[in-house]
Amino acid sequence: MISYRLRRLLLSIPTLFGIMVINFIIIQAAPGGPVEQMIAKIRGNNIDATSRITGAGTETMHTLEQLGESHVSESKYRGAQGLDPEFIKKLEKMFGFDKPPLERFLLMMKNYLTFNFGDSYFKDRSVIGLIFEKLPVSISIGLWTTLLVYLISIPLGIRKAVLDGSPFDIWSSTVIIIGYAIPGFLFAILLIVLFAGGSFWSIFPLRGLVSDNWHDLSLGGKILDYLWHMVLPISALVISGFASLTFLTKNSFLEEINKQYVLTARAKGLTERRVLFGHVFRNAMLIVIAGMPAALLSIFFSGSLLIEVIFSLDGLGLLGFESAINRDYPVVFGALYIFTLIGLFLHILGDLTYTFVDPRIDFERRVG
Repeated sequence: MISYRLRRLLLSIPTLFGIMVINFIIIQAAPGGPVEQMIAKIRGNNIDATSRITGAGTETMHTLEQLGESHVSESKYRGAQGLDPEFIKKLEKMFGFDKPPLERFLLMMKNYLTFNFGDSYFKDRSVIGLIFEKLPVSISIGLWTTLLVYLISIPLGIRKAVLDGSPFDIWSSTVIIIGYAIPGFLFAILLIVLFAGGSFWSIFPLRGLVSDNWHDLSLGGKILDYLWHMVLPISALVISGFASLTFLTKNSFLEEINKQYVLTARAKGLTERRVLFGHVFRNAMLIVIAGMPAALLSIFFSGSLLIEVIFSLDGLGLLGFESAINRDYPVVFGALYIFTLIGLFLHILGDLTYTFVDPRIDFERRVG
């Protein structure tokens, strides 16, 4: 098993490299890079753009003041007509675009080996600082949602499998399908209307992870305040996230229940509970565990995106989305690098959980 883990870790290196290469090519090919973004800001608001361009000196200031009188030149950047070519070169150097793409990529990967992600183009902050600042929000959303989804889905799926075809199975399936059909963001809006001072009750806060006076509260007060703020966003994510896992659990148990070893166990006089949790559970849960890394990663970084926007939760999903829109490449690639590392780790963790649930599984022998 040790050699298998080592192989998986080594395989993660080319996987990570390949993901970064593909995304680098795609993002570099997308129109409207950071130079174009800065040119657009200059065209729209000279003062803000000037304050962001550091180290350009008085010459750049003079260039910005003379935008309307600059030399007209052909440029590969949209909106750059009329800007001084020297000023465009300074923008390219500031964003690192004075180097060819291959050199930029290799330098980026070299820095990423030491988790040196550089600075954000437009936020005047280090990328690693931004990521660590947003990470607690995404972890809070992801962990609570995943925990509740599994705590609800697995017992419910088992119950539906045991009572397959019963009235409970039918009406619960109807409720689950309706919940699954409602998008999470739409359910979030409904919760706001009902419970956050929309048109009915004002029970839960509308935005933020904690209250403004959180630091002044006692330890118990801080915990309660945090949980109070998490009720609505987590509910919106859970209601649309547990349907597929519930049906997956039910179908897995139904498949195992109809196998010969279950009939043999029952014939030996074992109780239904002993048969269900002593024999069926271990085999039926394998496929559920296999999907755990993907489900966790999806909840962490994609499923909570609109929820973060609606409830003003400033997490990694929102940071990555805003950075992609603004072509803030250091933040985009830094967040992608972290996401990929977490995803690879979760997949390895999923394999280890396989062996914990069913010790008969030997990945090392299968690989060999």
